[in-house]
Amino acid sequence: MATGRDDFVIAIRSAFLKKKDKQKFSLLTLVFLSIFVIVLSNFNFKAIKFIKLGINEVIYRSSFIASIPENKIKELFSEIKSHMELHESQQQEIVKIENSEQLKLQNEFLTAENKKLRELIDESINSEEVFAKVLLDKDSPYLKSVVLNKGTKDKVKIGMAVIDDIYLVGQIIEVNYSNSRALLLSDLNSKIPSVLEPDDIQAVVSGTGNNFGIIEHTQLDYKEGFENKEIVVYTSGLGGIFKPGIPIGKIDQSSEGKINFFSDFTQLNYIKIVSYNFGEEK
Repeated sequence: MATGRDDFVIAIRSAFLKKKDKQKFSLLTLVFLSIFVIVLSNFNFKAIKFIKLGINEVIYRSSFIASIPENKIKELFSEIKSHMELHESQQQEIVKIENSEQLKLQNEFLTAENKKLRELIDESINSEEVFAKVLLDKDSPYLKSVVLNKGTKDKVKIGMAVIDDIYLVGQIIEVNYSNSRALLLSDLNSKIPSVLEPDDIQAVVSGTGNNFGIIEHTQLDYKEGFENKEIVVYTSGLGGIFKPGIPIGKIDQSSEGKINFFSDFTQLNYIKIVSYNFGEEK
């Protein structure tokens, strides 16, 4: 029994040795075959060329087939990413549309409200207009005024507003029978209660003796929050002399409270003398 067992172990060892020898032989065979093919490739044998072309074809086809799953996965991820970006863009556009609709509705509401307020103001404020011609400009370092060809015979009174087109240029300070004198906004003695828009800040527009005015006695610091904004100056209606909302000028952003008047006082020719009757029946 011991002899039989030893024979079995010897037979297994022999088989493993034979298998190992076969593996060495196969490896050496491939090495020599590769060297043989490389050497033959240096010669222009057609058979070798066909073999090389066949090998290249197999390699290229195999590479293409192997890359198909990877390319499909890349395309899938690209489509998913594109779909997500499109969805996000769509959501942003929806938000923009909703915001624009809200702004539109708010603007329509404010416009309607402003229209109603304007109608109420117009109902409570009546005006009488007299057209006049400028006869003489009194221009000096201390006095900015004009003489007009309308007086008491035309129902002109002290305190009436002087309007150039739609812009305020001054008010009547002296009346004779056939003529009158208007003090311009640029005169040193001119003080007009005003409002600064768009933030509804109460202020006073004062003349400087030059062709511009300045802001004085502001309720708040108008420069706060007015950066890169156009500040337009209107009459406020305080004092009961002028109706509110008559345009006066714009504030020059490059200066400290300097107002550029809408009307050019050196080019006045024909103007309107307007009287406002507050709270009277038409």
